[in-house]
Amino acid sequence: MQRAVGPAITKANGPGAGDKTPPGGSSALLARTYPGQVSDETPRAGDLLVRIGAIMFLVGAAATLATMTPLFIGAHPLPSAFYWLCMLMGLGFLVAAGGVVRSAAAQRRQARAASAASGVPSPSAPSAPSAPSAT
Repeated sequence: MQRAVGPAITKANGPGAGDKTPPGGSSALLARTYPGQVSDETPRAGDLLVRIGAIMFLVGAAATLATMTPLFIGAHPLPSAFYWLCMLMGLGFLVAAGGVVRSAAAQRRQARAASAASGVPSPSAPSAPSAPSAT
């Protein structure tokens, strides 16, 4: 008895549809790439402050939940250090807001520099008074 053999895979026709064998045979290792898309955007001014503020806010929120839980279940309250950790929630919000303000200011400076380079006056710049027309 002879087994039916499928078409030979050559460089000309490549692997068949649905073939999961890596190029070069089953023993060849495939180069793994990062799963998903990679951002090519460069970090801007204020991005790091926003991330740090978000982390601080989340730590403060977790501390607030941990501090309030014993009060609702009737257990002994946590030490006062946890109450101080709750302050991170508000502080993190302020740090993140500062990052947003810094990012907005940097974008405004960049827009002004671009408009100055192109010769278009910025809307906030005072314009020269025009002479009244006699009609």
